[in-house]
Amino acid sequence: MSSKNQNAKKLPPGQTPIKRILRWEIDHPGITPSNPKLDLKTYALVVDGEVANPVTLSWDDILELPKTVSVNDFHCVEGWSVLNCKWEGVLFKEIVRVAKPKETATSVTFECADGYTTSLALAELAGDDVLLAYKLDGKELEEGLGFPLRLVVPSKYAYKSALWVTRVRFTSKKELGFWERRGYSDTADVWKNDRFSR
Repeated sequence: MSSKNQNAKKLPPGQTPIKRILRWEIDHPGITPSNPKLDLKTYALVVDGEVANPVTLSWDDILELPKTVSVNDFHCVEGWSVLNCKWEGVLFKEIVRVAKPKETATSVTFECADGYTTSLALAELAGDDVLLAYKLDGKELEEGLGFPLRLVVPSKYAYKSALWVTRVRFTSKKELGFWERRGYSDTADVWKNDRFSR
């Protein structure tokens, strides 16, 4: 079987493989006018909402959490995919362990340094491939790829994998994020070709 056929078999419907993940400031001009300039000395990740243990994690705190490496494919709603991305970071399950969500928590809203938001059901964040990543392919994230911390949810289109995450807010009701309020699917399932709200 040719490598082209292997890729076609592996890819979700409507996707074409490319060699690298596109960066916002270069490949998507006008959507995010400039990348947020975040300093690791002052960076903080706020974890709050419907939790028993709200916390604010410094960069050193994040690096002290158990580290994981996950290799998976990255799919953009625009129709391109990058195969075998090697992400390094903290499983979202570790954030759950630290924050201790209340029984009322059903969903999580991610807030970003550029004002972007997206949300997922808590159950969708429980997988062993869902992480807050700080490295890609062995290198620190570039600014245009979400430095210093981004969400990675491989089973969803990339607009669910928020860049420049600064707050993780557990909620009792699902909230629509930036693109979801503009007609994109809230479920964003790559294998169901679920790109737009119906």
